[in-house]
Amino acid sequence: MTDYNLADYSKKPITEPNRKGFGLGLVEAGDQDVNVVAACADLTESTQMYMFQEKYPDRFIEIGVAEQNLVTVGSGLAAAGKIPFVSSYAAFSPGRNWEQIRTTICLNNQPVKIIGSHTGVSVGPDGATHQMLEDIALMRVLPNMIVLAPADSVEAKKITLAMAKNDRPNYMRLAREAIPIITTIETPFEIGPAYIYRQGVDISLMATGTMTYQALIAAEILAKDGINAEVIHVPTIKPLDRETILKSAQKTRLVITVEEGQIIGGFGGAIAELLAEELPTPMRRIGMLDRFGESGEMDELINFFGLDAKHIVLAAHNILEIKKHKQLQ
Repeated sequence: MTDYNLADYSKKPITEPNRKGFGLGLVEAGDQDVNVVAACADLTESTQMYMFQEKYPDRFIEIGVAEQNLVTVGSGLAAAGKIPFVSSYAAFSPGRNWEQIRTTICLNNQPVKIIGSHTGVSVGPDGATHQMLEDIALMRVLPNMIVLAPADSVEAKKITLAMAKNDRPNYMRLAREAIPIITTIETPFEIGPAYIYRQGVDISLMATGTMTYQALIAAEILAKDGINAEVIHVPTIKPLDRETILKSAQKTRLVITVEEGQIIGGFGGAIAELLAEELPTPMRRIGMLDRFGESGEMDELINFFGLDAKHIVLAAHNILEIKKHKQLQ
């Protein structure tokens, strides 16, 4: 293990929506800087932006159901010297307004902070239309854009505060349902680094966002099988922490990536691109396999789509068995 002051998550962890951490962080960012402003697409309760709205009503704009306008207004506010946070469901922002994000924000390198809530299949009963799975691919392809995915509500608050101080366009993806808290106030975070939450030598489990919890639980199960897995939490998907990722892959020579989104063009794709160019390494990508989600409860869907610890363990045994078989030939 590494000393990152993680929470006690293995038995009965405390759970909380990471979007709540964003709401709390936005209020604190507003306390620290009068230039922090916020705009929402009629979803202040769902995105937790209502906390900022209530405390700073004169620094809040209700755009209404108009996500294209939401980010365009955000770009104008940034050009005027403000630090704008804009929030909606990720299915609509960036799902509906990608062109406006590209042209008004990224092309002009305006430091707008885009919050996409309700990502992944853990959105649950709302079903495929609202389960945003493609946002990582959409946002990491944009020049100038930083892409972030917190592990829990504690880290979401830290990311929000870091975004407010960052001078580039930022995107943070958030989940809907309560998820286990695995970090603490003392756990470090800054934009850029990946963090080795568990040291290992047999295989590297690289996870982002809500899936880092599943990777940690998988590592505990694998340890009982005599397999020493390294767990790397990657909250900054773009730019990737190349040094930490390559160093781990060099050590274990086997990589599994885990994300609550499409593996095509997503987090696993980003890791695969890096390894293919600099350190070809056998790997497996766990995520959504080129399909849409379905309606169901969070735990039911995480299991159904093979995103839970049990399926990470199965993938680890499979790739380790293939490696062993090749060594024996």
